[in-house]
Formats: sequence, structure tokens, C-alpha cells
Amino acid sequence: MKLPLQLLALVVSVVLAADTRGDVTLAPLFTDHAVLQRDKPVPVWGRADPGEPVLVKFRDQSRQTTAGADGRWIVYLDALPASSEGAELAVTGKNILTLRDVVVGEVWLCAGQSNMEFTVEARAGTWQARSRVANAPAEIAAASFPLIRHVRIAPTVAETPADTAPTGGWQPTTPQTVGGFTAVGYFFARDIFQKLGVPVGLVHSSSGGTPVESWLSPAALATRPDFAVVTARWRQALADYPANQSAYEAALAAWTKAEATAKRDATAAGAKTKPKSDGQKIYAAWLQKNPPPRAPRGPGDSWTPAGLFNGMINPLLPYALRGALWYQGESNADRAAEYPALFAAMITAWRAHFGQGDFPFYWVNLANYKIPADPTAAAWAFLREAQTQTLALPNTGQALAIDLGSPTDIHPTNKQDVGRRLALLAKNRVYGVTGDDTGPTFADAGREGPALRVRFTHASGLNSRDKPTQSLELAGADKVFHPATAKIERESLLVSSPAVKDPVAVRYAWRNAPAANLFNGAGLPAVPFRSDRW
Repeated sequence: MKLPLQLLALVVSVVLAADTRGDVTLAPLFTDHAVLQRDKPVPVWGRADPGEPVLVKFRDQSRQTTAGADGRWIVYLDALPASSEGAELAVTGKNILTLRDVVVGEVWLCAGQSNMEFTVEARAGTWQARSRVANAPAEIAAASFPLIRHVRIAPTVAETPADTAPTGGWQPTTPQTVGGFTAVGYFFARDIFQKLGVPVGLVHSSSGGTPVESWLSPAALATRPDFAVVTARWRQALADYPANQSAYEAALAAWTKAEATAKRDATAAGAKTKPKSDGQKIYAAWLQKNPPPRAPRGPGDSWTPAGLFNGMINPLLPYALRGALWYQGESNADRAAEYPALFAAMITAWRAHFGQGDFPFYWVNLANYKIPADPTAAAWAFLREAQTQTLALPNTGQALAIDLGSPTDIHPTNKQDVGRRLALLAKNRVYGVTGDDTGPTFADAGREGPALRVRFTHASGLNSRDKPTQSLELAGADKVFHPATAKIERESLLVSSPAVKDPVAVRYAWRNAPAANLFNGAGLPAVPFRSDRW
């Protein structure tokens, strides 16, 4: 008897589903061209049918286990030496998975918001359509480093911790692939690779415009009573969302109508001028004054507390890695007082979740940028201070970017020096390539007559680039700060101001976009500081 065509298709699909239901699978970071961390036990894990035997083979090691009642399985390979020669990693259950060209080297997790997310090359049709990397064409043309590899974790929000996440797979560095890499991570990896000569893997998990609380795990958010303000704020946002969404849709409709009129008028005006491109300038000026309304945050938004940890970090656990690089803070600048506790809790939780001890965790101290909506002109100064305070955690470090940004662009294009300064930390503190890795750091300030003597650590060769030291301020007991000048004396500053006869407090670079020109002999900038706690 012949089966009807539709019924036959249904039977075939059921049979195929039954055949593939029990297929052994691997966690998202296990693909062709993967980089495994050297000199550490290497976890390999995935899913299979409950009770299914699973065998993992890599080089001369074999490990066998049985999937648990929930279908999860994991094995640990013994620590491996670095190897640039690709090998196969085979996983056998009811099926066989074979990963090709797997190497062993140094693995770094790259996370944060847009300044970590920005790629080496501009991406047409995306929010990264404009290049944010200086000299990008030349950098891309020279990118022939097949042992530097990158895997992108797609931006994903999840309400609960996820087991898997979409990725583009591991990609070796070529001029055809490097354009999609995190620029900061790539320049860091290039510096490390050129010094060590071993494979370097970048696990890129970042999402633009996101706050630190989105990256905390649910467990971390529950560690302190004062973190309740974060969840309360989000619950209020969700409660307000229906009304805010309706208002947004109305505002967007009105704006869309106004934009069409502005475009038409600009085109007509431009047609009467020479060159005709003047119409584009007229429209651009209108758009700058009349930006589109911003959609409210609501369900599934990237600001969901723990949402990005659940979707973009939890699926990576417990992949063996050397350390983490972090570039974030811009989205928390208006709540800098919350940041030290949240940031420290995030680092502590990530280390606990990965289960590899206090691995190195290095971040970028925010660059100079004028925030148009900040009447104090100092919101980022307080956020930078919060980042610096987090150095109290063990095995942490920060790369200064106070001299690398543009006051008018929140996304510095000099990603090369950002990556290089992060690499200085790793080379000195992890890989034994000794040298300066941080700039002059405030130690104390003491009264000397009408001046304050400011002392630093990491200040050998203290200099102000052949100019007077900029962005210094002094205040007396009235707490009113006035511009000040300084004399460099070895590794200290003698700071004075004719407007402050009895100084009690000093600040340096305490603005969103200060003129910061104090460096040590290694060319690394001084950390912005204040001696007060006003």
C-alpha cells in the first residue's frame, strides 16, 4: 500500500528525529579551529541521552564518561603543553563528532560593551557601519596570523542561565576574517602572540550599550542586600513598559512624519544649490537636532539584570582560559556609586563560576569623552575612580585610556594602544616579560607650606611632556576647587594655587574629558585621582 505523500513525509521526519534525538553534542566553544588553554586541566562537555556512554579523544589522551540523568556529560583532559600543530578532537557517543585543527595556547575572554564589541572593520548595514579603528585598511591587509583565533558569542539575553549560545565558530586570523574580530582583543592578542609565539584564542562575548548588572550572575545579584535596588529598578521598568511603549510608538510615528518632511525640504533646498550634496548636509543638521525617539526598555532587553550572563557567559562555563579582558562602564556612569560593589561582585562570581581560581582580570579605565548631558562634567571621573577601587581584588589590573580618546566620540579609534596596554599587563604579570605596565598612581598628599606634595607609585621618569602639568585643582576647607600648577620633583608633584592659601585637597584629571598630560618614563599616563572624598 502506498502512503500518501504528506503522511510519508511525516513518517520520514519522525524517523529522522528518532535517529538524531540521542546524538552527542558539544558545548558552543568546541568547533573546528578551537584553541584549548595550555598548562591547565581542560574540560570538554556537552549533552547526550541520559546514560549514554561518551568517549573523548585528543592527541594521546582518552577520557570516557556517561551522560547523567539530565543528559549532561563532562570530562577533563590533563593539562596540555602549547602546540601550534592542529589536531583532531573526537567525541563518540551514538554518533561521532570530529573537530579539526584544534590547537593549544592561551585563551582570553573578551567582554563588555560597545568599545569591546567594535570590530576591526566597519560592518555595513549594522550599527558599526562607521569604522571605529584607526588605520583599519592597513591593519586588515597585514592580518595574517592563523594561530590567533577568534570566536564570537552572539549577543543574547536570557531570563535563566542557558546551556548553549549561537556562535560563528572559531576563525583563524586572515585579512578575510579579522574584520569581524573585537578590535581591542585582536590588538591585545597580536602583541601577546608576537612575544610568546604560541596560539592565542579570543572568546568574544560583548554587547553594546549595556550596564554591569546585566553581566552579573543571578547568584552574584543575590549576594548583597544593597543589590536589591537593581532588581527593584528593573521591576519598575517592566511595570512602566506598556505605557512607555505606547508613548514611544506615538512619538515615533510623529517623528517619522517629520523626518519625511525634513528630507523632502532638504532635497528641494539642495537642488537649488551647487553642489547638490548641500541637501544632505541640511538633512544631517536636522537629524542631529531631532534624533529619533528611543524605545523604552522592557522584556528581553539587554539591560535585564543577569540577562547577558545567562545568555552569553553561562554557556561558556567552565571552558579553560587564562584570563579575562573587560571594557565597560560607560552605561553605569550616572550611577558610579553603585559600580564598585557590582563590578567586584561580577569579577568574583565569574571566577567562582569558571572554577579556575582568581584568574587574571584586566579592564580598560574609561577614555576621555565629553558627555553632553552631564552638567557636572565629572560623571566619568567618578566611574574611573570606581574602576580603580576594584584593583583591591587580587590579580586585577587596568589599562589607562585617559589620553587615547576623543572628547567628541564615545568610541576611541585608537584601539591599538588600548590593546597594547592590556597586553603590557598580561606580559608583565602572567608571562614574565618584566616592564612597566601602569602609569603614575596616587599614593598620598601632604602639606608643604602653601602647597601640597603629591606622591605616586609607578612614577619613575615622571614628566608632563615638556608642558605645564594640566588638569590640577586645589581646594581649601571650603571645598571649592581652583586651577593649580605643579612643579615636578623626581617622582612627586608640588601643587599650588594662588587662589588657595591653605590647601587640604588636590585633584587631577577629574573631568569627563580632561587634558591629561602626566606620564611616567614608560609613556604610561597617570591614573586620575582625588585626595578628598567629598
